[in-house]
Amino acid sequence: MPQNDGIRFMSSSVKIPCETMLQNDGIQFTSSSIKISSCQSLNHLRRKHHHIISPFASVQLSNHNSVLQFFDSVKTPFTQLVESVKSPFTQFFNSLQSSNNIFNSTKKHRKRNPFHLKSSLLCSASLALNGPDEGSVTTQPKTGNQSASQNDEERVLISEVLVRNKDGEELERKDLENEAMTALKTCRPNSALTIHEVQEDVHRIIGSGYFSSCMPVAVDTRDGIRLVFQVEPNQEFRGLVCEGANALPSKFVEDAFRDGYGKIVNIRRLNDVIDSINGWYMDRGLFGLVSGVEIFSGGIIRLQVSEAEVNDISIRFRRKTGEPTVGKTRPETILRQLTTKKGQVYSMLQGKRDVDTVLTMGIMEDVSIVPQPAGDTGKVDLTMNVVERQSHGLSAGGGISSGIANGPLAGLIGSCAIHHRNLFGRNQKLNLSLERGQVDSLFKLNYTDPWIQGDDKRTSRSIMVQNSKTPGNLVYAQPDGNMLTIGRVTGGIEYSRPFRPNWSGTAGVTFQHAGARDDRGNPIIRDFYSSPLTASGNAYDKTLLAKLESVYTGSGGPGSSMLVLNMEQGLPVWTEWLAFNRVTARARKGFVAGPVSFSFGLSGGHMVGNFPPHEAFPIGGTNSVRGYEEGAIGSGRSHVVGSGEMSFPLMKPLEGVVFADCGTDLGSASTVPGDPAGARLKPGNGYGYGVGVRLESPFGPLRLEYAFNDQGTGRFHFGVGYRN
Repeated sequence: MPQNDGIRFMSSSVKIPCETMLQNDGIQFTSSSIKISSCQSLNHLRRKHHHIISPFASVQLSNHNSVLQFFDSVKTPFTQLVESVKSPFTQFFNSLQSSNNIFNSTKKHRKRNPFHLKSSLLCSASLALNGPDEGSVTTQPKTGNQSASQNDEERVLISEVLVRNKDGEELERKDLENEAMTALKTCRPNSALTIHEVQEDVHRIIGSGYFSSCMPVAVDTRDGIRLVFQVEPNQEFRGLVCEGANALPSKFVEDAFRDGYGKIVNIRRLNDVIDSINGWYMDRGLFGLVSGVEIFSGGIIRLQVSEAEVNDISIRFRRKTGEPTVGKTRPETILRQLTTKKGQVYSMLQGKRDVDTVLTMGIMEDVSIVPQPAGDTGKVDLTMNVVERQSHGLSAGGGISSGIANGPLAGLIGSCAIHHRNLFGRNQKLNLSLERGQVDSLFKLNYTDPWIQGDDKRTSRSIMVQNSKTPGNLVYAQPDGNMLTIGRVTGGIEYSRPFRPNWSGTAGVTFQHAGARDDRGNPIIRDFYSSPLTASGNAYDKTLLAKLESVYTGSGGPGSSMLVLNMEQGLPVWTEWLAFNRVTARARKGFVAGPVSFSFGLSGGHMVGNFPPHEAFPIGGTNSVRGYEEGAIGSGRSHVVGSGEMSFPLMKPLEGVVFADCGTDLGSASTVPGDPAGARLKPGNGYGYGVGVRLESPFGPLRLEYAFNDQGTGRFHFGVGYRN
């Protein structure tokens, strides 16, 4: 049999593309000015934003701001042919001559989108043939009828299949040999193989992820053809250098690589880790990904992470039709609302929240953010396109008063308002409103600055002056049919600000001048039962109230929570001014079970000191215990009201509800000056239950409910908006 010692199957070495040159005595990272002279010197690495954590004695995360393009390269040598000989083994290779160059490819660098969150590190190998005495001959690509089908390839009987290192010796680690043998599918002893089948098994060995190169070598022996796969295992993982990961937590990277420390680097596992890092950025809407990977001598893996930082943010005003226009709002008024700042890694989720925040200002009709590359800097420029609403206008509406129970137009209220929602281009609000009903009336002037200029805590300021008249039958139901009203002139200032996620606080001072009037508008100080109507004994009570309030609000959905804590203290600046303290609390919790929603609410309060009787807590009514008239259960110095509701969908947009309420004055009615509840024989506690429907509207839910109380009496309740 002719000698064939120089005929070999070959595959290219599979390497992860490296962008920096490696020196024998060290590694130089010019981008981050870090030099590693040896594997041991990595113990002395320090990162600008992260620290090394055991067991990563050679882990470094450093800051690198330039956005690199990620390249995939598949390194495949040209197929080489040998001259034909007459032996059957040589005829096996002659088939390649007729097919010209079957495996001809060139090294390709393909530029990829830096924001494409999927990278592939697995490279495939291809085969080549070398003759020992002949030079390498590269044939032209096959065309037309010159190509031969896979089924027509010559087969060679293989007597033995071995896996050896690149020097032809046994591998030191039997587990790696087993991995390579397990990857083989067609190359088995005593099997007839084609060159294509050998190539596929070479790809499978490389595809196992444990080897950087695989070279199949055919050896003619006394017992037949021996096929030897000469492999070069990857290095053991001994350290990690991660650059450019400003937003990525170091612990996340360390945990991802922790299980592989001291083990052979598996390219498939490395690709999974990179996918997990890219997934971390994707889950948070961040513009970032792993853009480059290198494996250095000594088992050091270098990850290059590219994060797109915000370079600039600009505001562009547009008409509804899309044409540019001049805006009335000052750009700084919009920009200070944004949580996205220059120098941050841009987050699409954060950008969406910023859009929602600008819309809640109430002065914009449409808002959108467009990110664009900032030249070749690797950063992004953000352009916020805004369409302004009309800043001033006139509105009219109506509502229901809870203090009137009788009459053909019982409780109807008409209202109108003149408003300006963007004073001086600073989003400041000015509102003048007027309400009028059968008995109710309200005149109110309100000025609000949602964010005081120069304040970094988002503090708002509100100044209010109002004159109101409300029915007094919540506390003072007159048996002779005459209607008492409570007149109030109020002025005050309040400051509010968020201080924790979902929490906000309010502090303010309000002056109130209040007293009772009969149905003719004359001031009175006693009711039908000769009970006092004021705390001071004068026609009017004067009170300076200091207010503190804390509010927790959840997501606002059916399953959200809400908590309101409020305290008011009367300040006796003058001797005739009232001094009392009032504390109230309201809580609501929702649950969702499929299409059914459950809501439970609890409210209560207590008062101490010298307070007017009309300030007592009324119990009963649409927003208290349904099934009773307004204030029909009682009015006390203390109170507790609980409610539970189950809502379910009907025909859209209708929703059905089943509810139950209960309330009590905790026996405090007699401690109210004049005991107005005891004089009117109010029970002091009660409950109600019923059903209703709700209709979503631009004004909030429209509620129509029918409830029975514990005395067997039923009544309808109509309300707008959610219960207090």
